[in-house]
Amino acid sequence: MTDLTDKKQLRRYFAKIRKKAKSKENDRRIAERLLSENAVKNADIILMYASFGTETDTWELAEQLLKKHIALAYPLCGDNSEMTFHIVSSVKQLSAGKYGICEPDASLPQPSLTEKSICIVPGLAFTEKGGRLGYGGGYYDRFLAAHKAPCRIALSYESLIVTELPLMPYDIRTDIIVTEERTVLCNAE
Repeated sequence: MTDLTDKKQLRRYFAKIRKKAKSKENDRRIAERLLSENAVKNADIILMYASFGTETDTWELAEQLLKKHIALAYPLCGDNSEMTFHIVSSVKQLSAGKYGICEPDASLPQPSLTEKSICIVPGLAFTEKGGRLGYGGGYYDRFLAAHKAPCRIALSYESLIVTELPLMPYDIRTDIIVTEERTVLCNAE
């Protein structure tokens, strides 16, 4: 593979793998599998990210969730590496923001999180125990550390599930990983 201690090198490595794995069919299968999850069916709100590039597509998924009357909130990245979520009634309420990623307007309401809330977390690679290699900004780790309620679900291509990643004590693990082939219930330690 590559040097497990060099996160920048790992990010480049996994970005190449993800580019090869990206397909409409894989995205469709991931969305289908996620929508069949009881936690998703019973969610009071889902904190979603707006996919870009070779990430698993969340745009069609968002449309399907809104049709099922499941509330969605999207992240807004602040200047101090802080992130807040804001409720949208349509993906048309998102526009290009920091890093070119679509974000909601700060004037939209923030959700109240409960034990039925779900956070869909982005990442480049994952372990079956819920370890996650993100993009290096730490936005999700900080948000999730401060908001313990949501169930954390990652969307990933199967080829990005690996046996180990360089994880730090402050790295927040996922509870579930949904791929085009399976759903992994993580046994985070």
